[in-house]
Amino acid sequence: MKWLLVGIFAVLSLGIVGCGQSETKLENSSLPNGMNKKSTKTIEFKDIDDKTAFLIALDDASVPQDNAYNIKIEKNEDGNIPIYDVEFETNYGDYDYEIAIEDGSIVGADYEVDEKWFDRLGGSSVTIDEARQIVHEKVSKAPVDTIEIWEKSSSGRDYYEGRLLFNNIKYEFEIDSATGIIYDWNADLE
Repeated sequence: MKWLLVGIFAVLSLGIVGCGQSETKLENSSLPNGMNKKSTKTIEFKDIDDKTAFLIALDDASVPQDNAYNIKIEKNEDGNIPIYDVEFETNYGDYDYEIAIEDGSIVGADYEVDEKWFDRLGGSSVTIDEARQIVHEKVSKAPVDTIEIWEKSSSGRDYYEGRLLFNNIKYEFEIDSATGIIYDWNADLE
């Protein structure tokens, strides 16, 4: 958490990447090790820049900075909300985020992790209640009992599927039961 706050403070105070750009390509920007361990959603921002939007997306996706490439950030709008569209790829999946410029909140997200990477990425098996808790950690202000989740199986692999409607955002997700990895996550502003 300390590194997260130090990293975000440095970005905000140094203004490494200017806000006036409509599109930015980033190459291996520096994040402290362990940046992705805690969510930035509890930190309040005022008119974030594109670099901070990228950090928020990485953190939410639990993707180490050095795994991200083909990074693209553009200013846009979603339902009259000024946002940054943040897109990046990893060897194990593609990630798309919509981050509100005003406060850094995530108003949209869509990512999928390729199933062949589950065992390489590690993790341990989870119960349905632990899977519910994983989702609650991503959307911490949502009441746990509003997270709908059920067991499924496909191609010999068990997983949990579910949904959540909270704060005008509809979340849909799939979690691998053998690793606890969220491999499909969608969040859309309703």
